[in-house]
Amino acid sequence: MAGIYIHIPFCKSKCSYCDFASFPDKLCFAESYAACVCREMSKRSKELENYSFQSLYIGGGTPSVIDENYIALIVAAACKYFKLEKGAEITIEMNPGTVSKNKIETYLKCGINRFSVGLQTAVDSQLADLGRIHNLKDFLLCAKLLKGCNFSVDVMFGLKNQTPEDLIKTIETAAYSGAKHISMYALTPEDGTPIYTDYLNGELPDGDETADLYACGVKRLEELGYNRYEVSNFAKKGYESRHNLNYWRRGEYIGFGVAASSCINDVRFTNTYDLDEYFKCILSDNFAVVSSEKVDEEGREEEFIMLALRTSRGMSLGEYSALFGGDFLEKYSERLKKVREYIVINGDFLAIKDEYLFVQNSVIVDILG
Repeated sequence: MAGIYIHIPFCKSKCSYCDFASFPDKLCFAESYAACVCREMSKRSKELENYSFQSLYIGGGTPSVIDENYIALIVAAACKYFKLEKGAEITIEMNPGTVSKNKIETYLKCGINRFSVGLQTAVDSQLADLGRIHNLKDFLLCAKLLKGCNFSVDVMFGLKNQTPEDLIKTIETAAYSGAKHISMYALTPEDGTPIYTDYLNGELPDGDETADLYACGVKRLEELGYNRYEVSNFAKKGYESRHNLNYWRRGEYIGFGVAASSCINDVRFTNTYDLDEYFKCILSDNFAVVSSEKVDEEGREEEFIMLALRTSRGMSLGEYSALFGGDFLEKYSERLKKVREYIVINGDFLAIKDEYLFVQNSVIVDILG
């Protein structure tokens, strides 16, 4: 079980909440960047020749902002240098304001079979607050172009002036447009981003209001036939994201491009966040890795528990025993007493109850001590 992630760090403009590696003023380097990503993949191919990958995910930034032929070049290189399983899930992130019929046709032709569309909200004034370059009309056009395709829609809650009715409108817009998968994320105001000022000024919903919005969203998504399989992810049956599931089941993954992270053979490493430095390393026939660490036994165990408990399915007690030895319920018996009202055991699986998934972080902290 393994996945490939490719980071495209270009965008038209920086959203007010974004703290990812993205460069709105360097689109002119897109062709050179695509060539370097292909070169980086070639350099990694030998060490990964025995791997079989179930997914390829192209994220950003805004991958759909660059020339679609560069995306096709990258996908072709990935298929050339790595063994992708038959029917592998190949996803690209798209901003509705950068989509065209020709781009989608090129994506489909090169093998992309899943699309992740960043709607965020169906309220234009809130999109403007977020610094998004698209409006609701752009999304509806994008959804029309994707008719019949497998696509996911990103939805945000906890926005400035957002009401439960606004969130329901956004969810229904995504659902009625034909989305097979909806990701519903809470806005996280990171220090250093423009929207952090709104947070400091108390202009964003507080914790209780955000929790109420989440509960409202979950209810409507379930009514519309979307199954929650992870705290922030909902899908029609059979349309769960294989790439995301790989992360939550602690599968291996290899990342390419600026700021891309990897975890292979329990070694976690990350590429430089600096575009110039990335170019310099790759063109000098070196890797662009700037940090690397070996995940020890304790770290593996904690990650396994933490990631599994983010999912609705929960953690397999049998799998825990097979991986780490011993009985989980015995080892953690004292800590589990503190969270007994928040958890449930269904056969082999220990899970956080549905009504407490939104606060799963605090439950997991109590379990891990």
